[in-house]
Amino acid sequence: MNEKLECLKKLLSDAEAVVIGAGAGLSASAGFDYSAERFLKYFSDFAKKYKFEDMYTGGFYPFEDYEEFWAYWSRYIYINRYVDPPKPVYNQLLELVSGKNHFVITTNVDHCFQKAGFDKRRLFYTQGDYGLWQCSEPCHQSTYDNSAAVRDMVEAQGYKISENGSLECPENTLPLMRIPAELIPRCPRCGRPMTMNLRSDDTFVEDDGWHRASEAYVDFINDCSSCRTLFLELGVGSNTPGIIKYPFRRMTVENIHAVYVSINKDEVFIPQGIAERSLSIAGDIGDVLCCLLGRKYHKN
Repeated sequence: MNEKLECLKKLLSDAEAVVIGAGAGLSASAGFDYSAERFLKYFSDFAKKYKFEDMYTGGFYPFEDYEEFWAYWSRYIYINRYVDPPKPVYNQLLELVSGKNHFVITTNVDHCFQKAGFDKRRLFYTQGDYGLWQCSEPCHQSTYDNSAAVRDMVEAQGYKISENGSLECPENTLPLMRIPAELIPRCPRCGRPMTMNLRSDDTFVEDDGWHRASEAYVDFINDCSSCRTLFLELGVGSNTPGIIKYPFRRMTVENIHAVYVSINKDEVFIPQGIAERSLSIAGDIGDVLCCLLGRKYHKN
């Protein structure tokens, strides 16, 4: 492990460009767990009623009405989009690449890169954003900020938003599992219910901001196509390999000056064709970043 970390330090130092590809494992390292204690803290009522065991399961449940649907989703959105992750992994990543020519492509939708201070002009959120809504049809290709509406929804369930932004329920009270009908978000053009701007089918809206980010990413890749480029893959699984994993490997093949690094909890398969210009590190991403910065990682 020490040899691999020293190798990665040198690769970062020598790189003329760094392309970061981030998946769910990066946010998990930052403390955004979608099950266990964090799930029960905010969704114990839904878990008891519907036998959910994690937030993802509840996200796909066919609730009977929009009042209950948005009660669930407003909590979901708030704690995963408007509350900072408990561990400063994203901040450490920014510190590590600060001063380097870099760009981020991510399948995460929790906005953690911008909250940590990454320049939004160097970010491409391919799969959407918990903080945006769109028409469920959709009748037009626009998205809408949901911050104020989500706050109204969680407060209508009995939650209080503390000074640090966390959700608190008054002692000896239970949150409501419904929101008032007047808070159900509807499309300002056609009146249909709104939905999350998350890629799940062909109704996903790629708005002007999405297209600008996509073009900026393509321009960055073209500009560094022949320079010493470090493709740094962080916490990317196998659910959507065609967005980050496979393109990173392909671009490493095409650019003889490029290197491919993957950091994940489990050992990552490295294709034989780029084995000599690749590095895989199995471990917690936060631990690895702290080691690269010369610090001890505090998990709590």
